[in-house]
Amino acid sequence: MCSKIQQRIPESAADGIATASALGPRISGARLFGARVGSPFLYSISASGERPMRFQADGLPPGLTLDPISGLITGAALKRGTTAATIEATNVHGTCASTLRIDIGPRVGLTPPMGWNSWNCWGGTVSEEKVMAAASGLVDSGLRDHGWCYVNIDDGWQGSRGGKWGAIQPNNKFPDMGRLADALHGMGLKFGLYSTPWRGTYEGHIGSSCDRADGVYDWIAAGDCNEAFRIGNGSPGDWDAKRRRNYTFGRFSFVKRDVEQMVEWGIDYLKYDWRPNDVAHAREMHRLLKACGRDVLFSLSNKAPFREAGSWARFANAWRTTEDIEDTWESVKAIGFSQDRWNSFAGPGHWNDPDMLVLGRVGWGSSGRPTRLTPDEQRSHFSLWCLLSAPLLLGCDLSNLDTFTLGLLTNDEVLAVNQDPLGRQGVRIAGGNLHQTIAKPMEDGSLAVGLFNLGEKEARLTLEWEDLLISGPRRIRDLLANADDGLHAGSFTAPVPPHGVKLVRVSMGSPQAK
Repeated sequence: MCSKIQQRIPESAADGIATASALGPRISGARLFGARVGSPFLYSISASGERPMRFQADGLPPGLTLDPISGLITGAALKRGTTAATIEATNVHGTCASTLRIDIGPRVGLTPPMGWNSWNCWGGTVSEEKVMAAASGLVDSGLRDHGWCYVNIDDGWQGSRGGKWGAIQPNNKFPDMGRLADALHGMGLKFGLYSTPWRGTYEGHIGSSCDRADGVYDWIAAGDCNEAFRIGNGSPGDWDAKRRRNYTFGRFSFVKRDVEQMVEWGIDYLKYDWRPNDVAHAREMHRLLKACGRDVLFSLSNKAPFREAGSWARFANAWRTTEDIEDTWESVKAIGFSQDRWNSFAGPGHWNDPDMLVLGRVGWGSSGRPTRLTPDEQRSHFSLWCLLSAPLLLGCDLSNLDTFTLGLLTNDEVLAVNQDPLGRQGVRIAGGNLHQTIAKPMEDGSLAVGLFNLGEKEARLTLEWEDLLISGPRRIRDLLANADDGLHAGSFTAPVPPHGVKLVRVSMGSPQAK
């Protein structure tokens, strides 16, 4: 809870948030953060409320310092161990305090990553200008103040090989990648890139292997590319056929060189994309990133084979469990409600990835359009991904963010379900063709539960205590509405619109005072 008189936020993130003034500081975001000894450390305290705001942190590990104006914790940790640091945010309306557990050790990505990826918005037309506009959108909209921090450049940034490493260099749409990374870090954001171990990417740019030892690609040498070094300067059909021929591994690997270059730029996230994912190439990149001197979140794409799930959990921080998502209810439903078999492989540092969020304005390189999901379908999509402990990567145009989408994405009580330090993935506990009940255990002993109506008509859905393996009176908190729903014994019933959700938190105790 936060007020004019300083108070600590309770461990249950649902407590205290709704009673804080909209203008007073409210700390949200990840309450568990992992880093390695000696790696550059960057954590931005997520605090919404009126600016200016000042920050304070007590009990930081040796080697880390806080900028009281920006709220950025930087430096490099000197030794291993777990520390519970007290972080505070203060403005003219009061002070808010919370606990941040910092785990200095071998693991990173201890809560699912939250941020933005360029693909669903800009596709292969991505540019530095568009990436900086997205970064400014994260900051100006307040999304950064709720924990959204990654800015990931997907396919379309690659030029030819060169530089001191003989590595992939950016094309003319990205004149200075290191400068761009520095700008993002200065804004309290993190910088991600895309690559592949294949000869070429899905968009037709070069990958981390080649058939020539000098790293020169035949289509570039022949001039069969556009000004941004994308293969094929003929018809769209000609381009498509040529790029598909490069969906294979070249004779010579340049992976180590490419990692050295990306690390020099300041990478924080790598999306590594090929199909089918294989253990050898995933293991190779895992070892290079682990030894690179930076904490890089390693994400595999796409549709990682389930038979190797244990290997993905060992070598990657996230792995795509599906094909590409589309902004339709059929796609969201098919993907979101088919994740149970992956459940045992999820946890802090290792996340099942059902693909990016298709909320807001999307376009895949076009001028953009509103998502085809209805408002109720968007609530279901977002709630389900949070229950699944999935990476939350926006693909929308952040410079044109509507009020509904912004309100959904800044709901701290829903985000707290995704960012819970326990890191358990929600699973189905009841349901059938017309409804699904997904439950996720939380660190404080409560349960986050989604009652999903898959049908075409409004339905009254019931949550049975028996299905949750609990008993006695329980407090129900409506997370989407940020409102208490009273004490219930044995079961809870609520009307749910078609394709909609009732997302609740089930806790012990009496209803929160209003």
